[in-house]
Amino acid sequence: MRTVLFCQNPYAFGILEPIMKVLKEKEFEFLWFVKDSIKGKFPFENEPFTSEINDIYTFKSDAIFAPGNEVPYYLRGLKVQIFHGFAGEKKGHFRIRHYFDMYLTQGPYFTNRFLQLQKKYKDFNVIETGWPKIDIYGKELNKYDDEKAELLKKYQAKKIVLFAPTFSPSLTSAPFLIEEFKKLAQNKSYLILVKFHDLMAIDLIELYKQLSNDFSNIVFEEERNIVKFLLMADIMVSDTSSVVYEFLMLNKPVITFKSNSKNIEWDNSASYANLNKKITSNLNEDLFKINRQNIVNQYHPYNDGNSALRMVETVYKHIKINGVPEKRKLSILRRLKIHKIFGKLG
Repeated sequence: MRTVLFCQNPYAFGILEPIMKVLKEKEFEFLWFVKDSIKGKFPFENEPFTSEINDIYTFKSDAIFAPGNEVPYYLRGLKVQIFHGFAGEKKGHFRIRHYFDMYLTQGPYFTNRFLQLQKKYKDFNVIETGWPKIDIYGKELNKYDDEKAELLKKYQAKKIVLFAPTFSPSLTSAPFLIEEFKKLAQNKSYLILVKFHDLMAIDLIELYKQLSNDFSNIVFEEERNIVKFLLMADIMVSDTSSVVYEFLMLNKPVITFKSNSKNIEWDNSASYANLNKKITSNLNEDLFKINRQNIVNQYHPYNDGNSALRMVETVYKHIKINGVPEKRKLSILRRLKIHKIFGKLG
């Protein structure tokens, strides 16, 4: 099975890496497509990749895995949507854009919604597989334990607090929690790691970098692999970010500020206050532990670390039975959008 791993944004690298590993194990040929604007951030330079759509066309893939919202309709291959997160409340998560032949869902909450849409449109398949980015939870849960121990020893701290807000200007808590983090940093038993999204506003990045210069126990993390920090953290502070759900799957406490999620099963604050008190309460009492399990059951009930394997095997089986689709029926507006984003062939 000739496969394309299709990346429009840097977050796609971590989602697609487990699939790449499965493709290697099965000795399937693959090619990364990395949009030219993010090529400098591509972490797998020794793997086959291109930024030219014409190269993908020539490759003549059987399948294209895409965590983004678009994929060129004129490329050969079963076009597979694998999603970039768990935030079903975000605008557009359940929008059908008609570019995909198959939706591989994370858990029942998503599967049920897409099955309803499948009945309506009747031109794609929906199969629940789990989500590959968190396969590490099932296979290498303790991968960073030694690094965590070294960090705590270095900063003479007892707990790691991770701040990972969304970048969305209308939803981010970052501008409103600076004073709260200054107060929290007075307690040297906490090591505060700040991990921002690639698209976070530059002025906020600079503000929090300055905060890390002012307080020895606040560290602004530049490393892109957020999974590492999810595994190391004891508690996370966020807002309406899909990373909240990724952290919840580890069954650790989360505090959010003004989250607009419709399925809040954690400590969510309606005001930007009392961070210190909430950290203490959630670490010592963890009153939302049972509630979190409801999210796990609905959003991602898989803890075997084999979601990427299920994805590859599902797609391989589908192609073996049905072949590679020749084309998709698209409106002229959808075609024009693809031309605008990726250009035309030739």
